[in-house]
Amino acid sequence: MSKAAPSKQQEVQRIVEALSLAIAQQRLKPGTRLIETQIVEALDANRNHVQSALQRMVLQHIVTIEPNRGARVAQPEAREAQEIFIARRAIERAIISSITPDKIRAWSDKLEQQHLKEREVIKRNDRQDIIRQLSEFHLLLAEISDNQVLREILANLMARSSLIVSLYLRHDASDCQCCEHSSIIEALKTGDIRLAQTLMEEHLNVIEQQLNLTTSPEVFDLRQALRISA
Repeated sequence: MSKAAPSKQQEVQRIVEALSLAIAQQRLKPGTRLIETQIVEALDANRNHVQSALQRMVLQHIVTIEPNRGARVAQPEAREAQEIFIARRAIERAIISSITPDKIRAWSDKLEQQHLKEREVIKRNDRQDIIRQLSEFHLLLAEISDNQVLREILANLMARSSLIVSLYLRHDASDCQCCEHSSIIEALKTGDIRLAQTLMEEHLNVIEQQLNLTTSPEVFDLRQALRISA
């Protein structure tokens, strides 16, 4: 018996998730043009489904669509950046409240793998990979919580956070978040939810403090970049 074809809703959701993950992992940068034909080819998708997915992502504030310019990855402003971190603090506290020591034990191998990946990319000093892996930790906690609604909300917030980090992260920002992640896991192992929530809030505060939200993000100017100083 052949497997039933996925519904339109399932296909649209698949495209949304693929694009959101690429944005969260900074494979798609703020302002990147999203060409429908390329998405269709890359994801083996129906063009109508791609259009529906992009419209949904507009409602999620991850994508913008402008007349004669098409769809692009959003470029959030500083005020939106601050609001995103307020939302993340609330959602990630809720996620942590759903994680028991038993869940941590069940996911111990995956958590250890994630920890090793974080340490490896920090050693390589690849800023893009570092941001990608540090973001994966938060998405993994949402998966461990086993709350689908919180997981979907955080996935959206993480995609938008990635855009914010791309635009506003200070060049002198520290990458030492791996130890903060370990402290959160240690608290969850013992069932100390309140401590884990406090550590997570402090962790998100540190990330927000590494953003330069007092000025507009730099605009890349090819002519200026290629101009030779006198």
